[in-house]
Amino acid sequence: MKQLTLILLLATASLVGQNTFTLTSSDLGGQVTKNQEFSGFGCSGNNESPQLSWKNAPMETKSFAITMYDPDAPTGSGWWHWLVFDIPTSINSIPNNAGNINLNLLPKEVIQSITDYGTQGYGGPCPPEGHGFHQYIITVYALNKETLKLNAKTNPAVVGYYLNSSTLAKASIVAYYKRDK
Repeated sequence: MKQLTLILLLATASLVGQNTFTLTSSDLGGQVTKNQEFSGFGCSGNNESPQLSWKNAPMETKSFAITMYDPDAPTGSGWWHWLVFDIPTSINSIPNNAGNINLNLLPKEVIQSITDYGTQGYGGPCPPEGHGFHQYIITVYALNKETLKLNAKTNPAVVGYYLNSSTLAKASIVAYYKRDK
């Protein structure tokens, strides 16, 4: 009897795990590279946003959003590196460097609002020299609204408020980066 119960529990856990909302990247692992690093503020990276793919969103999903956030920035409130929203449900991946708004790699209705750098699109990691490892949390949100009804000049705090009030599910990747002196 105990063996049967254990087998049923393992089978159930396996099935549930297969349907989990999941975010992956083909070019970003556990560490940020020079490809993703910001170009400016003393950093000399390529400032390319990573390729991202997601699967198993809830059936009720009406749109997606993506953020990249550094909670370790010495600002008292972290640092928003990327905010993308109003992504249609027909999209479940974005290419490398989609955060470069000049390349138009995302559909026209997708909005990339301003970051804490004060610009639209992706702004890669650039932690202060000698400050140790920072976490960069990239999150995809499954939302219950087709549009957040915000624009490209909406500040990160307001975007975050609307995301949190509309989220059905979310999945994240955490990558780390530091700059030595």
